[in-house]
Amino acid sequence: MEQQLTKKYGLPTAICMVVGIVIGSGIFFKAEKILNATGGDLRTGILAWIIGGLIAISNACAFAVMATRYQKVGGMVDYAEAAVGRAYGYYLGWFLAAVYYPCLTSTLAWVSARYTCVLLGYDIVSGECMTITLFYLVAAYFINTMAPRLAGKLQVSMTLIKLVPILLMAGMGTAAGLRSGMTAANFAQVTADTVTAYPLFTALAATAFAYEGWVVATTINAELKDPKRTLPLALVCGVGIIMLIYLFYYVGIAGAVPNAVMMESGEHGARLAFSTIFGQAGGTILFVFVLISCLGTCNGLMMGCTRGFYALAARGTGPKPQILSQVDPSTGMTSNAAAAGLLACAFWGTYFYFGCLQNHLGPFRFDSSEIPIITLYAMYLPIFLGFMREAREEPPFRRFVLPALALCSGLFMVTAGILSYQWDCLYYLLFFAVFMAAGALFYKRKSL
Repeated sequence: MEQQLTKKYGLPTAICMVVGIVIGSGIFFKAEKILNATGGDLRTGILAWIIGGLIAISNACAFAVMATRYQKVGGMVDYAEAAVGRAYGYYLGWFLAAVYYPCLTSTLAWVSARYTCVLLGYDIVSGECMTITLFYLVAAYFINTMAPRLAGKLQVSMTLIKLVPILLMAGMGTAAGLRSGMTAANFAQVTADTVTAYPLFTALAATAFAYEGWVVATTINAELKDPKRTLPLALVCGVGIIMLIYLFYYVGIAGAVPNAVMMESGEHGARLAFSTIFGQAGGTILFVFVLISCLGTCNGLMMGCTRGFYALAARGTGPKPQILSQVDPSTGMTSNAAAAGLLACAFWGTYFYFGCLQNHLGPFRFDSSEIPIITLYAMYLPIFLGFMREAREEPPFRRFVLPALALCSGLFMVTAGILSYQWDCLYYLLFFAVFMAAGALFYKRKSL
């Protein structure tokens, strides 16, 4: 008898998964880039955070409606398949499994290693840093594959832990900055000339990374208790909470250190900010919490990564579906598909190291932490159009208004990505074409 995924996660885990995957890296990792993109203009940076949050919420609302209608084993793949067709669902699922999940997961493993290196005194592009990155990747893989219930519990506990330094900095950093005048000074002074042609769009592309990850929660819809109620609540509530927390933290950090310090070195600037507000010992402890926060994000993304190829194999498509669709009876997990996801992480982690960190690939490099996210927004567009065409029994607001808002936000994000990355988009599309062509071979082979 074929093994099926069990219903093992409730609403608290689903909300914590949304919040836990998203919060924990981007707010620390991308705050530096946003400041540099805007030349230290806090107002433009805050505007980018707000627009990015509204875009994420509009997409979450649209997919929350779909979650009440479609439930199989692949979340986003289910929606694409139902709204557009089986072939499109396959190609979206292939992109998620082979590019999107492993790109973000490997990047987050490096971000976690980056903050570990700050604590240990290692260089963030050193061999030690990459060794730690590999360790975090493998550890997250084993936890999610061998003990999926433990992975869910870790996600809840890490979410609570990661909120501690963020909320403390948001509150106490803002209060300290108002007393000392640091907040007013940072808002009043633009630290440097704008270094990008489109500062708001470049900052918005960075927020795309910071807000991204909530979509991974859709990969466990077949493992949720009462998924048609649980998943929509988790998506909408989770993304709304995230937007508020980001705004308060961004203002709080501006009350602790000058913008120039954060722009020079985001990870060291964050540690200095915590030490300034909470003292050397307290700052170090809270910085450890920041590291745990990043690890929680990595763990949550690995949840999606270990299930990506299974969503294809369960439909009889993709590479070796008879092998990758197997569910381990002792753990209830898709061990073979998880191993394939780990290999994809290793590939994209290697690319990130040599291309983004070491700049060894010349012009054929792109930011693998951001551009795949913009691609996903583009791939959402046919889903929204298809849903408006197919969902005839839905009321007009759910059928037309919510998908239309998400459609407009997706077009805006794609435009922002093109203007921000320019020629990098072309180099990325070469990689994209190769991966999608490989996916087409597997799909065509199955269809013969």
